[in-house]
Amino acid sequence: MDIAINTDFLGGTGSPEPRLKAIAEAGFTHLHWCHQWNTDFLYSRSELKQYAKWFQEFGLQLLDIHGSAGKEKCWCSPVEYERQAGVELVINRVVMLHELGGTGSLMMHIPAFADREGFDRTVVMPRFEALKRSLDELVPVLEKYSVRIAVENGFSDTFETIGMLMKDYPEKYLGITYDSGHGNIAEGKGLDRLEPLKGRLQALHLNDNDSSGDQHQPPFYGTVDWQRMAKILADSSYKGRPLSFELAMRCTPFYEKELERDQKPEKIRAFLADAHERCEKVVKLYEETKKQ
Repeated sequence: MDIAINTDFLGGTGSPEPRLKAIAEAGFTHLHWCHQWNTDFLYSRSELKQYAKWFQEFGLQLLDIHGSAGKEKCWCSPVEYERQAGVELVINRVVMLHELGGTGSLMMHIPAFADREGFDRTVVMPRFEALKRSLDELVPVLEKYSVRIAVENGFSDTFETIGMLMKDYPEKYLGITYDSGHGNIAEGKGLDRLEPLKGRLQALHLNDNDSSGDQHQPPFYGTVDWQRMAKILADSSYKGRPLSFELAMRCTPFYEKELERDQKPEKIRAFLADAHERCEKVVKLYEETKKQ
């Protein structure tokens, strides 16, 4: 049973080798590469060469890459030099996905409208317009490397900016990453908003929470409606790929807070074993729903 998990379930910097080994030993087959997703880190060819060796050694296949949101290099910055630097950062991840044989998408954060109290809608549009300039510049790069970008829903996301992008850019270049945890926060309207756009679903960040925050728990810890999630997936454009989970150890009973990233190896193994079992239940729901 092919299942993908994120590489940063316990920290996203430093050498990924120990995490890759533990992921493979737990039975996961595919990777959602999430190291350095929130930094300005640029991967070098020497690093990509080493990662390819580890993938082969551990029997892992790259599915998706979580492109960096950037700190100073941001593809949706209204400051032009920052935006241009952000485009270079995205291209770095496009090349990485291509070079490492990723079979999925480059998953990216975007500016979004939110339906929470106190949200300032005027901040979004300058960033959204900057994002569109970046996408226009990236289209030839996506064409060259045969890579698609899948934009992700945020907290309390109304899906307005996602919907606008789906109208402006064809599925050849652009689709949707659905984060079930983000969609479940607060009033949990994410699945309602995904439903009409499920024909553009390309990538997944499947995780759970109790709706109070972004806990990235394995399935069945929280309140995500996994039955409905499976039904939407079965009726969506997400076909022929492993289900992909974006999980964190920090909000599970296996995590010892005082140790932070230095968790005991046996606790890491126990977390991953439990996570894999829970993910298998979602896969089973999905496969049963497809048969109906």
